[in-house]
Amino acid sequence: MGNLGINLVNVAVGIGILLVVLIVGYFAFSKLTRYNDSEEMAKGNEAAGMYMGSKLLGLCIIVGMVSFSTHAWLDMLLWSAVGIIILCLVYIIFDFLTPKIRVCDEIARGNMAVAQVLRSVIIGVSIVIGTFLM
Repeated sequence: MGNLGINLVNVAVGIGILLVVLIVGYFAFSKLTRYNDSEEMAKGNEAAGMYMGSKLLGLCIIVGMVSFSTHAWLDMLLWSAVGIIILCLVYIIFDFLTPKIRVCDEIARGNMAVAQVLRSVIIGVSIVIGTFLM
């Protein structure tokens, strides 16, 4: 029964770390786009919602895989920060490699095709990064 209390504390701390990572990630990702993510999603822009959701899901994948391999809270925070940076770089590189498509402009227009490609790239990169950290 003593392990139950320790496990519950670990889960609570882990959820706390995840929430902090998601809030910081949301803020960082929002600063990277040229449109207002919150406004676009409030207007019903599904592409903006899918894109932001996939970035946050990517962070959850990274945090989950890191937490599987380590129980050190500081490691989780460190590698989560690395995950945020990597996902920001993925966006910048994707935007650079597709000069005919202005990613932010297309997402702001509600272009679901661009959002779905980005979703796949972000989730794929998150899985690969997460496995590197395991």
